[in-house]
Amino acid sequence: MIARFFRRGDDRRATIRQLHARINEASRQVGLYARLGVPDTVEGRFECLSLHVILVLRRLNALPPPAADVAQDLVNSVFLQLDASLRELGVGDFGVPKRMKKLGAAFYGRAAGYDAALDADDQAALAAALARNVLGREEPGAAAGLAAYVRAANAGLARADLDAILAAPPFPDPDAFGDAA
Repeated sequence: MIARFFRRGDDRRATIRQLHARINEASRQVGLYARLGVPDTVEGRFECLSLHVILVLRRLNALPPPAADVAQDLVNSVFLQLDASLRELGVGDFGVPKRMKKLGAAFYGRAAGYDAALDADDQAALAAALARNVLGREEPGAAAGLAAYVRAANAGLARADLDAILAAPPFPDPDAFGDAA
């Protein structure tokens, strides 16, 4: 599967589309919303998608080539989808670049916060960042289940090689991580 990625063209685009679709599926698992408290809103879905993409990017950035190319293509695919979604929501051509800039800043800001908390194994910082960003709440305790899910997802991805990630990123079942607060 990795050899296929070195070739440009349709195979490469199909691989990224498939990975992006699987990450989208993972970010839309009902348990994330029903049990872990992610708001089922446009903003909540953006936050949940961003969280899952960030987790995959963390792993891709730790793998040898061509993982960096996969990571860049994945980011491009995600932001193209966000651009198209804004247009579908009725944002005009002049408003899209401004909104995309804000979404990009939000995405990379969250990535830095989640990375720092996961790298330091700081469960309190992770829960606080998730409560604030994903749940829209200031009580870190509200995100305890979501933080446990994120730690489990991060651990599962850490054991995966590039082929495994491209086949199906190993995200856990959110229903195993408790009720929403």
